Amino acid sequence: MKIYKTKKTAVIVHEGNYYLTSESWDSIVNRDKLYDYLLAETKKSTPSDIAINLIEKELLPPIGSQEVWAAGVTYFRSKEARMDESKDSGGASFYDKVYDADRPELFFKSTAERVVGHGGYVHIRKDSTWNVPEPELALFINSNGNIEGYTIGNDMSSRSIEGENMLYLPQAKTYSRSAALGPCLYVPASPIPSNTTIEMEIIRNGKVMYHDIVQISQMKRKHTELASWLFRELDFPSGCFLMTGTCLVPSNDFTLAVNDVVNMTIDGIGMLTNTIDVKKPT
Repeated sequence: MKIYKTKKTAVIVHEGNYYLTSESWDSIVNRDKLYDYLLAETKKSTPSDIAINLIEKELLPPIGSQEVWAAGVTYFRSKEARMDESKDSGGASFYDKVYDADRPELFFKSTAERVVGHGGYVHIRKDSTWNVPEPELALFINSNGNIEGYTIGNDMSSRSIEGENMLYLPQAKTYSRSAALGPCLYVPASPIPSNTTIEMEIIRNGKVMYHDIVQISQMKRKHTELASWLFRELDFPSGCFLMTGTCLVPSNDFTLAVNDVVNMTIDGIGMLTNTIDVKKPT
């Protein structure tokens, strides 16, 4: 089951049929047993051809008033990359400690207003010299702390800024259009399987500059574990999104350039495509 958010309404897609909904995005998704609710909605609704056109022409990121958070150092490869970028500043050992600690690294990523959807432009900072996209499985967690759905997250990162000093992490991770979600919210009947794959390719002037694929089974921490830590001392009245970290990291000699195209694909969810832009000064 998938839900797409458009300018006019939300669209439920189930077994090849498209259904229009009348409720607001937050009221639809923020509930327990979301799959059962959506299934019941399709049974009492009539498929609509209009819904297909809305998805094609008026698609928005699958987020309402939710915040976006992120987890770091959840894969061994991510630990290695973060240690490498921080070795000159003396912070490399901290990522090693986080990887082995009980408490995960969790940080605020974006408000809903700054999130980009499928087909949109994500930014690289003008004051950064080393920038990468990070493809991540993003959990949708409702206000009761239950994981009810999944989407693809692009956690844009300024590695040169974070590498200068670990305290610069908010600037390296959180800025306008530094997060993308989409293309839909995937709501399966049971938790997403561990053999689910995440794939990323980066295209520059028609040439593939990077391509790799990995299973989420390589993640050290469980999804429920990350969700429980996030909800320990935080309330999310409409639920939230939590990016779960990445294992796909381009080599250290690669940095994004304007007009690069980034394609991220996750089994069951689809493909999130974004183009790179530089944020213009105000």
